[in-house]
Amino acid sequence: MKFSEIVQKLAIHLPDSPVVSMGEDPEITGVAAVEEATVGSLSYIEGRKFADRIAVTAGTALILPMNPQLQQQASDRGIAWVATEEPRLLFAHAIALFYQPFRLPAGIHPSASIHPDATLGENLAIGAFVSIANGVKIANNVCIHANVTLYPHAEIGEGTVLHANCTIHERTRIGKRCTIHCGAVIGSEGFGFVPSRSGWVKMEQSGYTVLEDGVEVGCNSNIDRPAVGETRIGENTKIDNLVQIGHGCKIGKNCALAAQVGLAGGVQLGNNVILAGQVGVNNQVKVGDGVIATAKTGIHTDIAAGAVISGFPAIPNRLWLKTVALSYRLPEIYQSLKQLQRLLGSKSN
Repeated sequence: MKFSEIVQKLAIHLPDSPVVSMGEDPEITGVAAVEEATVGSLSYIEGRKFADRIAVTAGTALILPMNPQLQQQASDRGIAWVATEEPRLLFAHAIALFYQPFRLPAGIHPSASIHPDATLGENLAIGAFVSIANGVKIANNVCIHANVTLYPHAEIGEGTVLHANCTIHERTRIGKRCTIHCGAVIGSEGFGFVPSRSGWVKMEQSGYTVLEDGVEVGCNSNIDRPAVGETRIGENTKIDNLVQIGHGCKIGKNCALAAQVGLAGGVQLGNNVILAGQVGVNNQVKVGDGVIATAKTGIHTDIAAGAVISGFPAIPNRLWLKTVALSYRLPEIYQSLKQLQRLLGSKSN
């Protein structure tokens, strides 16, 4: 489509009237990273540190920040552009103009096994070898890909997508417009065993797992149900691949958990928490609103709202950066200490 058409469609996502320079209004055939863009591609630049890429990109159009120097640089090269306060966010909307994920057509595959007691909404897409047990409730416009298993009395909200091979256990309630990716397991038994003189005694996991509206769960992630009460994932929270969420956890709204995050049982995360890759959180720990934990952080105690933390065990990020920088000087410091000890030893003799 023409660049002017794209700008018009994207304008609904802009808080103010966009700043645009398009020259001859080029035709755009797709989207690409700025380093990989070719003629016909639309890409974006987030800030001045990427300014050098404007000089070398082969792309036809750019989404730029509100920076006159970058805008002039693009204009000098004859690159069409639109400027906004959040270029990456606008680029995300631009991708959706050219690509939509595969969705099964409406209808029920003849190989699907659906219990007669299940309640099915309208306009469903149910793929091959799906298994839907008794008491399951599925709302309108749900898409269920091949080999998905829904245990008894699971509930799936309107517009939710369940990708191939995911498993939804009993006592699970999934809200509207959620996405569960391939191989994820929602509502499985929590790791509940009680020690006794004769060994471990299994504690039955009779609680519930609740995913509020807009939650997304990545491939091969697992969310456990508790012995009693519920495990709850707040609205619009996004969970990456290979994430373990233990029984009884409470996760707030708009959180983001990157790959290989692990939450022990009873963890509570506030709203807008970000946990980077391989962060681990200890049993019953409370993490306040807006906390950011960098990769591989180990959280063993409660964390106040707004903190940025790093390290194992977790400490404030700025302190962690100083300690890491100092660690590179440890050999030098050690040699200085040895010299000082020798000097002091010779004086004492």
